[in-house]
Amino acid sequence: MEIKDLILQAEDIHKATELISSNLGKPVIIENKNFELISYSSSFEEFDQTQQKTILSKKCPIFIIDRLKKEGIVQKLEKYTDPIRVHPIEEIGFHQRIVIAAKHLGHTMGYIWVQESDQLLEKEELTFLEEITPHLGKLIYDVYARTSAQDGQKEEILWKLLHHEYGSESQIRHEASLAKLPLPDRFSVAVFSVTDPSNKYLLDYLEESISSFSNSLPMNYLKTEFQLILLLHGKAKEEFSSRDLSRDFIQEVKEKFGEEKFYSFFIGIGKEYTSLYYLRKSFLEALEVIETANFITPRPETMPREFAKLGIYRYVAALYEKNSSEDYYSEDLMRLIANDIKKQTNLLQTLEVYLANNGKGKLTANALFIHPNTLNYRIKQIQELTNIDFNDFNMKSYLYTELLLLNNVNSYYQRYIEALKVN
Repeated sequence: MEIKDLILQAEDIHKATELISSNLGKPVIIENKNFELISYSSSFEEFDQTQQKTILSKKCPIFIIDRLKKEGIVQKLEKYTDPIRVHPIEEIGFHQRIVIAAKHLGHTMGYIWVQESDQLLEKEELTFLEEITPHLGKLIYDVYARTSAQDGQKEEILWKLLHHEYGSESQIRHEASLAKLPLPDRFSVAVFSVTDPSNKYLLDYLEESISSFSNSLPMNYLKTEFQLILLLHGKAKEEFSSRDLSRDFIQEVKEKFGEEKFYSFFIGIGKEYTSLYYLRKSFLEALEVIETANFITPRPETMPREFAKLGIYRYVAALYEKNSSEDYYSEDLMRLIANDIKKQTNLLQTLEVYLANNGKGKLTANALFIHPNTLNYRIKQIQELTNIDFNDFNMKSYLYTELLLLNNVNSYYQRYIEALKVN
């Protein structure tokens, strides 16, 4: 039986890949339509630098995909069914190769890459590729169908965990094992939520970017219309390892997206746990951070993203409701607002930053970009205008909470302005 017939009868894409490579005498890689690795010829070790990265990370590097789009290769693959010769790109370790789109039922399912190096494929070999490619398209489709079914099962298990819809931890771990879903012994849940529904496309970008980050990120994730929910796997015996992983991940997202896009997300991180029973708890904690951020709309980096560090921020919404319903105002803060308006001072913000820095003059002056002597003068003014006792911890805690509302919730500040007009 000819090797072409063996390939056309093959039901396993890995066997087909080895047969193609053996017939052509060249390294072969097969990717799906998202440039994710499906199969490669293990009998050849002469892969170039780019292909080695693809094999290691299970996906073609994004900068390579971007270069192929720039060169018009990706567009040609979508349009044509015949093999395309891609010339070498030496600066990125990309050797010359042939690529052909594998289609099934009229849709592109993936791509077959054959590294040529110095010896080009002959006409008969290119014809051979064209003849077997439709069958490869079907094989890729079958892989996709199996993967989709398995991914659906994995998602179902994760949703069960988030909603406590299971009996025991051993039961859910057994189900996960059957679905080949790795579950952590230590974890945190992080949630990315878009600040504006019109920016939900950023979730697609974030999802696509997860596999391209420099660190190997052990995680599972679920996606809703406006949120990406991440289950970050920590190391079993390393306390706070999942928390540290979430911090690293967020920093990489910030660097990759740039500040403008990065601040299009509300981000919440639940506490770290070692029992799956608390996975929902970590998820709800992450959501509480996001709800609080949405309520006070903080300045960038002002509010903690971690539930464990949320502190007094947890109570600002409750304080807002109580003070608004009782028509309550702080007389001390009222005097500072009146002075700021009348004399164009900045005492209210100075007080907030001073309290946030625990009364440390140098840190406060640096944060406000003023001279320490200017700060001392402002503190003296505050003491003369109010009854604030900076040695009273209870008073300072309350004032700081009230200041969070005044400086972050416009409607709350407006209440004070209206009250000043009446008085």
